[in-house]
Amino acid sequence: MKTSLFDLGRYDDRLSFLYVDRAIVKHTANAIAVHELDGVTEVPLASLALLMLGPGTKITHQAVKALADNNCLVVWAGEFGVRFYACGMGGSRHSRNLLRQARLALDERTRLRVVVRMYCARFAEEAIDPGLTLQQLRGKEGIRVRQAYAEASKATGVPWQGRDYKRKDWFAGDPVNRALSAANACLYGLVHAAILSGGYSPAIGFIHSGKQLSFVYDVADLYKAELTIPLAFEVAARHPQHLEREVRVEARRRFFEARLMKRLLPDIARVLGVPEAAAEADEFADDPALPAELWSPRSFTLETPIGEILAHRPPEGDAA
Repeated sequence: MKTSLFDLGRYDDRLSFLYVDRAIVKHTANAIAVHELDGVTEVPLASLALLMLGPGTKITHQAVKALADNNCLVVWAGEFGVRFYACGMGGSRHSRNLLRQARLALDERTRLRVVVRMYCARFAEEAIDPGLTLQQLRGKEGIRVRQAYAEASKATGVPWQGRDYKRKDWFAGDPVNRALSAANACLYGLVHAAILSGGYSPAIGFIHSGKQLSFVYDVADLYKAELTIPLAFEVAARHPQHLEREVRVEARRRFFEARLMKRLLPDIARVLGVPEAAAEADEFADDPALPAELWSPRSFTLETPIGEILAHRPPEGDAA
């Protein structure tokens, strides 16, 4: 039996993803074949950007090679993609999204613009009072999050004593704190996969800084008040026997209903200020067989002696 490709999930019309679990993935003529107990599904690779391998999957060497040749990111994930364990090659041949992200983060003014857009997205506001300071923005965000916790507590009847999470002692936290940690881990995994598939770096954050997942935390924070906070309180209110598993099951259902996979990359482009035309450009038009462009300096010409350039003292604050 062969499954119709119309049954497979898609990122959007030009960037699709596929989640597979409890199956064997093999290489076939110009595609991969997903072998399950009830049949085989052949998956063309031309439009596939992200393959998420869930529990119980095996994949052959030739299948991995075919996916890499076709610029498809492979991610080893938890059930329905709600945890991120490891990944193969990034999902983009080009580096323009990564370079744009780095340029924005390295200049304090452009970084602040991104921070403001991120806060606008969280507050559901078109613009923020330019008279506010960064400290006041952080305070406003703190109030918003505390209010989200209070509203969820009131709606479910689950007491809230504040965020308490000890990494080395999982069961030290109360049920709602454990549910929050589990739900956020699911969200981080999905966001991490989307960031990599779009050719961005998970390490180059704007609000968060200094961690390999800084940008993951930035993007995930756009959705916590909408998704993971109410989810955690509602699951904790049910007092399930297997709290963490119940959270994961509920997370994948709500992420699907909220169309989170479809929203992530457009939202990232929006907060980074990527022009619409650039965001809609064909991400896979680059031919990996062609040589990369050569870097050319902007502040001096190719004819300027190298010794003269290196002797020039950079402005205060610039990297040498």
